[in-house]
This record gives sequence, structure tokens and C-alpha cells, in this order.
Amino acid sequence: MDLNVKPGDDFYTYANGVWLRNNPVPAKETRWGSFNQLRDFNIIAVRTILNDAAAKTNAQAGSVERRVGDFYAAAMDSAAIEKLGYEPIKADLERIKGIKDVNGVLNEVANLRTSGTAAPMFGFFVGQDRKNVEVMIPQLSQGGTTLPDRDYYLKNDARSTKIQDDYKKYIATLFTLTGVDQATAQKNAETIFNIEKQLAATQMARVEMRDPHKTYNKFAVADFSKTTSNMDWKSLMTKMKVSGEDTILVNNPKFFIELNGLLAATPVANWQTYLQWNVLKSAAPYLSSDFVNANFAFTQTLTGQKVQTPRWQRMSQLTDGTIGELLGQLYVAKHFKPEAKARMDEMIANLIKAYEIRIKGLEWMSPETKDKALAKLATFRPKVGYPEKWKTYDGLAISRNSFFQNVRNAGQWGYNDMVSQLGKPVDRTKWGMTPPTVNAYYSPVMNEIVFPAGILQFPFFDPNADDAVNYGGIGAVIGHEISHGFDDSGSQYDKDGNLRNWWTAEDRDRFMQRANQLVEQFNGYTVLDTIHVNGKLTLGENIGDLGGLNAAYEAFKMTKQGKSKKKIDGFTPDQRFFLAWAQVWRTNILPETAAQLILTDTHSPGMYRTIGAPVNMDAWYKAFNVKPGEKLYKKPEDRIRIW
Repeated sequence: MDLNVKPGDDFYTYANGVWLRNNPVPAKETRWGSFNQLRDFNIIAVRTILNDAAAKTNAQAGSVERRVGDFYAAAMDSAAIEKLGYEPIKADLERIKGIKDVNGVLNEVANLRTSGTAAPMFGFFVGQDRKNVEVMIPQLSQGGTTLPDRDYYLKNDARSTKIQDDYKKYIATLFTLTGVDQATAQKNAETIFNIEKQLAATQMARVEMRDPHKTYNKFAVADFSKTTSNMDWKSLMTKMKVSGEDTILVNNPKFFIELNGLLAATPVANWQTYLQWNVLKSAAPYLSSDFVNANFAFTQTLTGQKVQTPRWQRMSQLTDGTIGELLGQLYVAKHFKPEAKARMDEMIANLIKAYEIRIKGLEWMSPETKDKALAKLATFRPKVGYPEKWKTYDGLAISRNSFFQNVRNAGQWGYNDMVSQLGKPVDRTKWGMTPPTVNAYYSPVMNEIVFPAGILQFPFFDPNADDAVNYGGIGAVIGHEISHGFDDSGSQYDKDGNLRNWWTAEDRDRFMQRANQLVEQFNGYTVLDTIHVNGKLTLGENIGDLGGLNAAYEAFKMTKQGKSKKKIDGFTPDQRFFLAWAQVWRTNILPETAAQLILTDTHSPGMYRTIGAPVNMDAWYKAFNVKPGEKLYKKPEDRIRIW
């Protein structure tokens, strides 16, 4: 803490100032804060597990330990990887050269997807139908671009044009590494950039994409094909291993109409180049060091990261991302304690109780809508720690001697696993994060809140800490995830997870009035020179923080410590609660990364998450005796109260 600063002037620095000064961003990172420290601690724990598993060469064939150990050992065998150069993708690049016509282009798009190689042109996945959540349905989404957001292609300020130039250099470099001459490689880069720019221009912006109704467009497959004369979706979906499905969901139909025109207007030779690029960029992190280094050089432009993340860390993350429920079994056996689960279950129950009290007490909501909100709250399903039913990855071949092939096999296995869900009941035991993940999520279609084992550690959670610290940390995270069920987007789903209105028109208006005040508050925060927080893009997360911290405070007040005035280390229980919250969000960040996240991240920067919710809470003013005239002071009537 920096006690020279008044909490009412700058609560972020008051709570974190000395830590921020003493903890610059390490060279291998792009930001450094509580999340990153815990992720770092976790990845080191994961490395120990992986090294042990890789060393156990006598582990039984097919056992969890053997498969995890073989995957990691192959990933760390840099000598073998170096020797291969770009050999693993030569056949793909050659095959693409043989494409003759638009039909050949589309066949290759399907082939790259089903073989787990790349996902060119558009997005495709299988997921729950948001208006009929018991049914799995094929879904198409806008895509086909490489840069983190469509704005990178469409803006021409200095920051964006530098990224565009470096991106073209990156494309050219990867082509030259496969033996293409410099002039052709540069021409390829222009071709690819132009195709991607045209695709970017027809994509919806992220703020629009947050509207679940706007992105819900259901078509009969035959009718959708009528809008895209060059793409017959029945035949294309069969090639993508989807058969017998007569309906499809599309998030941006206009994108596909434009793509259809682009298919015919663009020479086949240019599509060949574009498809080769999709193979190259997807493979680059897993090929020899020339490719890996070129990939990192471009990452540096985007994020400002100083040195490459060490190989062991990249490969540990890859193992977690690829076979996370095998690795997860070894992780929870070692790092997840039953008492942590018991304490979490108790806190979740308290937070739901607190939320119920708060909903009942809302002065702006009618009894009719309150009943529906309470019914939704009562059907929330919490998941803590790890899945009750582990994924087995049956049929996924993992060899200790072929890293690239393992990655490819996993991509193919994952694709097949996804399409195999069509026609089956929705699997409600499934998790969207792996156990070692330092994060949490809410799923509107499942109406569930999920907390992996990885986040259930200090500074978010410590079974031995006082309640103030736990409720200000993990309690507020639990409250945040519950609030996602009631944010501007999640609140459009009913208790069963269906996208269906359960509000009266008046209540919805009153809710959106309050939400818009929060948009204004966050629009006023500056991140970097002229860049401001995007209040609309971050609205869901900001409602999550405001609702979550209020509910966590309400739940904290039910505890023995919450009812007392007893100081610890000179701080009252309420002060400790808000300090725990503030210290969770402390972060140093590189300017390049900050600029990127403003475009792509739905969360506000840490410093503004720290103050964004407390300045709307009377309890914070009381805890720190914040008075008019101090910089963060808001008049009581201006404080935003939603949940």
C-alpha cells in the first residue's frame, strides 16, 4: 500500500502503490498483477507435474500419466523439431497449389478444418441453440482474419499502420522460410492483407456482437445456400462431417453474402495464397525456431513483450490447452484440497442468499420481474474445482516422437469430438475451462457459474484468511459471475438458459437507464494518451463488478467478522474487504498491450475495475471516510445502483 495517498483521491494507488512501483512487468510477460502472479505460480506447479510425468517412461501405456508425459516430452524435444524445419506442412502447401477452381477452394477450407489444421474464411462450431438450449446445432460465424480485431485493418492512425506494416513483414517472412523468393513473398503478403481487409470490413464490431438477438439468425440450410450462390452449405457441411442437419445458426448473415461475392471476384491463385497462409500461421508456433521466432517478433509488435516466453512455459500451456482434462487430473490430485471446495460451496450459498436479498430489495423493479429474476437465481448451477466426469480423449493418438503430429491429431480429435455432439443430449457435466486455469466464467445457456481449481488460491482465496479477505477476493468473483446472469446480455436469457425475454418493458427500460450511466462512467476513464475505456464494450463486465462487489459485501455482513468492528493490522473489517478487492486488480501493463486490450477485451483495465464499483457504494465512502472535494467522490444521488 501507499499510505501517502488518500483513498478518496486515488484508491488504486493507496491500496497498491508500493507494489506497483516494485513489480515492473517481467521481460517474458505483457502485464504483471495478481492474476499473472498466480498464473506464474500455477504454471510452475504444472511444469513439475509435467516433468515428473515425462520422466516416468515406464508408466503404463494409455495411462493418464503416460499420455501427458509423452505429449510434453515430444513438445520439449527441440532437437527433433529443429531437424524437421517446415517438413510437417510441406504436403499441405503442395496440395493447396493444385487447387483449380472455387469448388477446390471450398473443399480445402473443409479439409483444413476437419484435419485440425486451420480455420480459414469463417468460424464454425457446434453449440447449444440459444432459443432451445436442449438442442445442439451447427453455427457459423464471421471470421477469416488474423489480426486481433477488425479495426486493425480499417483504421489508418500511426499505431494501426505500424501494425499493418509489421503484419505484412511477418507474412512475407513465413513464406520466405518455406523457400519462396522475397518478391513473391511480399506480393503474397499484399494479397493476403487485401483479402483479410475485405473480410474485416464486413465483420460486425465487437460492441454489436454483444447483442445476443442480433447474432441469432436461424436458417434452413437450403435457404441459407440461396443467399450464397457460390457456397452450397449442404454439400459443404457434409465435407465438414456434419450430416443430417437441416438448420443452421449464423451470427452475421451479411458477412457470408459478402464472402460469397469475394469468392467469385478473387482469382483462385489468390485464394491458394490465402489458404497457404492459414496453414503457415497455424503451424508457426510448432515448427523450427525460425518460424517460432518470426511468430514472436510479430507478437512483440502487438503486445510490446520484451523476450519470448520460455519454451517450457509455452509447452506447459499448450499441454493444458490440448489435453487439459488429463493434465487436470494430475493437477487436482496434488493442488486441490477438499476443504477449499467445502469453503467455496459455503461462500457460493451465501452469495446466492445475498443476491436474493438484494433482488427483493430493488426499488426500481416490479414484483412480477423480481419473481422471474429470483427463479433464475434459484436455478444457477455452481461448479467448483474440476469436472465430475473427466474427458477421456479416447482415440487421440499421442506419440513421444512426433510433436507436430500430436498437435495435429489433437486438432482433428477436437473437431470430431465437437461435431459428434450433434443429435445427442446436451452434456451438462462439460467444462469450458481446465482445472489449472486462473479464471472463472458464467454460461448463459447453461445458467451455470464455474470456478476452476486454479483460481481458488491466494490472493483470491485462502481457506486460512479472515472473511474480509475472502469475500473481497473470491466472494466478489463469485458475485461477479452471478451478476453475468443479470448483466445487459446475460439478463436476456431465462432460468432455463433460453434467449427469451422475462422482463416487463418498463423494468427493462429502467435497467438500461442505469446501465447507460455505467457506460458513461467508464467512457470517462483514460487509458493511454487519447485512448479511453469503451464503456459499451465493457458494460457486461462492469455490471458484473458492481453487482458482484455489492453482493459480496452483503454476504460478508452476514459473517461474524462482518458484524464486528475489530481491527486487524490497524484496518477495520470493511476496510480489509475493499482492500482485498483492490489488491486483486493491481496490474502493471505494457502500453502496446493496453492499446490492444482496449479494442479486444470486454474487461476494463485493472486500475478502473478497482475504483469503478466502490465509488458507487455508500459502504466504501463510510469505510475510508471519503468526503466531498476528494477526487473519487460522487454525490449519493449520482451513485449508480443496479443489482
